Amino acid sequence: MDVQPPRIRGPETTRAASPPRRAIPLLAWNVIAVVLGIGIWTVLARVGVSGLPGPQAVAVRAGELAMDGTLLDDSIASLRRVLIGFALGTALAIPVGFLMGWYQTARGLIEPYVQFFRTIPPLAVIPLAILLMGIGETPKIFVIFLAAFLSCVVSTFQGVVSVDRTMINAARVLGANDAVVFRRVIVPASTPFILVGMRVGLGAAWATLVAAELIAAQEGLGYRMQQAQIYYDLPSIFVGLITIGVLGLIMDRLLLTTEKRLTGWQERR
Repeated sequence: MDVQPPRIRGPETTRAASPPRRAIPLLAWNVIAVVLGIGIWTVLARVGVSGLPGPQAVAVRAGELAMDGTLLDDSIASLRRVLIGFALGTALAIPVGFLMGWYQTARGLIEPYVQFFRTIPPLAVIPLAILLMGIGETPKIFVIFLAAFLSCVVSTFQGVVSVDRTMINAARVLGANDAVVFRRVIVPASTPFILVGMRVGLGAAWATLVAAELIAAQEGLGYRMQQAQIYYDLPSIFVGLITIGVLGLIMDRLLLTTEKRLTGWQERR
């Protein structure tokens, strides 16, 4: 009868398998970042950095502006201008970007103007917009439209020219004509670029808002911040900045959710 030597257990067999460490959700990191930011802001305000108002003073001022309806009216006015300018800019940028990427003739005719106007800040167009369009809502929306259009058209164009030629050739081998290739290959492959361009264009639209509302505006977050500057009302300026940031962040999250749903096939980290 063979006697087998006792089996010696190593530390890896005696130690119970430790459960995998759970990663902290991204939302938790976002909350931590906000709390840390408010904490640093509070410390800087208490040490008296350049008269910086603290979170409590800003919250009190925000409550006052909300109670009398000023904050809501200004938010609606600014949001309306951004939405109209952004919607018009992206609605034009997407077909123009497709034309530039799909047809070489259109690219040769349009691209020089796009690249030319990209080097001109939309804010520099304000004096011309006032002279040609007056001081109503039109010049404000036009400047926001221009900022959104120039950001989105380049991304759309880049998305079309970045489509793998192998996919296009494979579709043609299977008998697809230009319309089918465009609809079933070019558009889906370009969608991630378009949505990224829309997010960049949305940021550009909000960034242009304050300057756009300098054009004889009577309401709006940018207008309210300019009025607060005259009277050195720092809490009101902070209320406007935070409101713009929150509204822009909400719209960006909506676009990001749309991007995830439309591009679920794309690998993500």
